[in-house]
Amino acid sequence: MSVIIQGSQIRQILLGSKVERATAALPQTATGNIYTVAGGRILVTGLVGEVTVATGAVATNLKISTAPTTGTAVDLTANTLVTSKEVGSQYTLPAASGSAGIVKNGGAGGQFPTHQPYIIPIGAISITTDASDTGSMKWTLTYIPLDDGASVVAA
Repeated sequence: MSVIIQGSQIRQILLGSKVERATAALPQTATGNIYTVAGGRILVTGLVGEVTVATGAVATNLKISTAPTTGTAVDLTANTLVTSKEVGSQYTLPAASGSAGIVKNGGAGGQFPTHQPYIIPIGAISITTDASDTGSMKWTLTYIPLDDGASVVAA
C-alpha cells in the first residue's frame, strides 16, 4: 500500500516547521538559551522538552521564558517542579501563558498544546532553573513564521 501524504507533511501543515535541540544538561541555577529566533516574529505551535537523563532529588523548578532583543523578557511558564523526573518525562507549554508548565512522567506522555500559538519576537527562548541538579533534556519546537523571513535555530 502506498502512502500519498507522509506523516512529516501532515505535521508541517498542522504545526509548521520543526526544530529539534539535542539533549543537554539542565542549566545549574541559571538561564540557558534553547532556541534563537531571527528575522521576525514566529508563532510557536508547540514546545516539548523530554528528559533524557533522569533529574535528581534536589528540589528544582524549571521555567521557559523569552529574551527578546527589543523589549522585556516574558515568562511563558511559571516555575514548575521537575524534581526526580524519570527518563521519558515530558514538559510542555500550558494553555495560558505564565501558568505552570505541564509535566508528565514517561509512561503517560505529554500534552501537546491545543491552544492558540504563542507569538515570540526576535531573540531567544530560554529555560531557567532555580537549583543545581542533575538531568538532561532534549527539546522539540514547532512554529510558523509570522513575519516573512522569520526563522528558528537551536541554541
